Amino acid sequence: MLVYVLLIAGGYLFLCLCFYFFQHFAFFRPEILPSDFRYSYSFPFEELVIDTADGGVINAIYFTVPSSRGIVYYLKGNSRSIKGWGKFAKDFLSNGYDFVMFDYRGFGKSRGKRNQNKLYADAQLMYDWILERYNEDEVVVYGRSLGSGIAAKVAASNKPQKLILDSPYYSFYHNTKRFLFWMPLRLILRYDIRTDMFLEDVECPVYIIHGSSDRLFPISQSQKLSDANSDKVELIPIEGGGHNNLPNYPEFFEAIYDILDNKRLIHP
Repeated sequence: MLVYVLLIAGGYLFLCLCFYFFQHFAFFRPEILPSDFRYSYSFPFEELVIDTADGGVINAIYFTVPSSRGIVYYLKGNSRSIKGWGKFAKDFLSNGYDFVMFDYRGFGKSRGKRNQNKLYADAQLMYDWILERYNEDEVVVYGRSLGSGIAAKVAASNKPQKLILDSPYYSFYHNTKRFLFWMPLRLILRYDIRTDMFLEDVECPVYIIHGSSDRLFPISQSQKLSDANSDKVELIPIEGGGHNNLPNYPEFFEAIYDILDNKRLIHP
């Protein structure tokens, strides 16, 4: 009997250790690009290379339009690189906004070791770059999926014009617990990204767009974020939308355009 107990305990410990050391393979699906890769888009753009204080490198793309209304700072999801994500710039350029997006470390041409604090620091470094060129009331922070929690952290630490969260999670811990409730996540989870806590400190209007049929991050998580911050959050459900297909719904773009045109006003 003792042997079985030891085997079960050993197996459990082994699984916990595997998750602790290899969780980044589950959470991040990067596309790595050679340093000499050349981006190609339908709109004029500038490639940015920003060195970090700890020796890392942030690679970004920056689009501008004549007489812009401001800039959209887009924090992307956990897959691929800005090579493919850059296509989303058109949705904001067509509304008169400049656009910037960077790759997290280990994605695309960005280099350096990645951890949660470095994600936050790199996101802030990019925001500081923006503030050298724009007034802060011209900055719209946009976070998609994984990037939603990082975007909330940026907005909590600064004072942008508004924050848009596209298919966010209540917290990375909260969502991971749905699948790995049997593990001691508070001890071994290295990315807990507390969107819920960050929103408490956000002073600007917050708009959450979420598909009603999202299975990865159920809309109930956005509802919890909205309920806890009802004075400054508007939740915009996209009926039938999943996690990766919101651009298939005209209501998704209508919501974004209304937000950018200030047709949806929240006064925190």
